[in-house]
Amino acid sequence: MAAGSADPYQSKLPAQVRVIVRDWLNSNSVLILGSRETALIDSGYSACAGETLRLLQRPEALGARRLDRLVNTHCHSDHVGGNAVLRGAYRCRVSIPQGEAPLVARWDSRALWLDYADQYCDPFLYDEVIAPSERLILGDLEWEAIPVPGHDMGALAFYCEEARLLVSGDALWERGFGVIAPESGEPVRLKAARQALETLARLDVETVIPGHGLPFGNMEAALERAFKRLEAFQADPTRTARHFLKAMLMFALLEKRRMALAALPTYLEAVDAYQEVNRRFLGLSPAGLAEWLVAELERMGALTRRGGFIYPAAAGARG
Repeated sequence: MAAGSADPYQSKLPAQVRVIVRDWLNSNSVLILGSRETALIDSGYSACAGETLRLLQRPEALGARRLDRLVNTHCHSDHVGGNAVLRGAYRCRVSIPQGEAPLVARWDSRALWLDYADQYCDPFLYDEVIAPSERLILGDLEWEAIPVPGHDMGALAFYCEEARLLVSGDALWERGFGVIAPESGEPVRLKAARQALETLARLDVETVIPGHGLPFGNMEAALERAFKRLEAFQADPTRTARHFLKAMLMFALLEKRRMALAALPTYLEAVDAYQEVNRRFLGLSPAGLAEWLVAELERMGALTRRGGFIYPAAAGARG
């Protein structure tokens, strides 16, 4: 069940697992209906929290049941933005990765990519942490928390060996993975992402539920594409920077719905993520950066220009 359809892979999932497929502003959510307890993995973006709640209340989702536990793969805004609303509505337990807990506890808006990248998340409380390699029961199924650093250094994926099912978050999509912040010097995040992919490659998986996009099979092909992308990033650090800036602007555009072209250079100069990455890797003027970003995203088919504004063309280009 979904805002979009999870078919044809819904039929390959255990009966108690439902996928709510969203878009590039919201992560997918994975609803797991146990005989006694219900659980949800990831909750979408704050601006869409009301929609997330309505999707869960549908008869084919929770219906009249309550949500008992909310689990997060990592704590970026598009995965935890609904946490506060769902915790308030259902009084559910919130479980986050152990590595993310210090950031959430002090509400580190830079490390969580909030004001640093002009993103927003309603602050939330958590009840427990999930350690790497911990085993947990969700929906009467046993899951292993697999550490998958890179896109987010504290991220976890969740693997059900019995169902040969992987909830990969942003560590692996069908055609890529979540954006990786560029680094000066030793590429710690890129190396961590490679190790995460190597870990996933050792699992026996029939179906992957990614953080964005439809569920898919043939994880081997997805891994091959992901490794090639990593190799390209490792060969050219400025490529990582360019990709990061395009992804951040596309996310902002998806949230705002439109942005004025004339105001874009000022916006890019005011937001730390663009200013810092541009200064370290590209060295463009604010106007030059704005012109380059719009041209690139337009070439990719991710945005359109109309009447002095830019608009997202379709699903966006976060990958």
